[in-house]
Amino acid sequence: MALSNNDIIKKLRVALSYKDTDIIAILKLVDYDISKTELSAFFRAEDHEKYMELQDQILRNFLNGLVIHKRGKMERKPKSDSNIRAVESKLPPKEFRKPLGVKPNKSNETSKQRKSNETSKPNVTQIGGIRFKVKGK
Repeated sequence: MALSNNDIIKKLRVALSYKDTDIIAILKLVDYDISKTELSAFFRAEDHEKYMELQDQILRNFLNGLVIHKRGKMERKPKSDSNIRAVESKLPPKEFRKPLGVKPNKSNETSKQRKSNETSKPNVTQIGGIRFKVKGK
């Protein structure tokens, strides 16, 4: 039998020795407000009349808040424009980034074999997703 969301949060609560106030504070870290009575309904027995099934969204918010509670808020470093430009300047133009439909040469072929293979294959160029066969050289 699979664990329900209620079982998961109950087990986490016991394992981490959290009280209702701790769980409410963790949920507030991700801007999710819940009352103590709503929270207590999740911890009741399934046959109790006030039992509520824990929705995926609340469990997901609790887990995200738990990560923030344990690790701290993650600060994202903005990428500087100079780093992006340096990477883009090393790349070939966009037209040539897509594969041309020609398999790469194997390293164990000799140069004569490569030349004979290249001459037997038609010249194919791809620009903007459209393939062109180039006639003659």
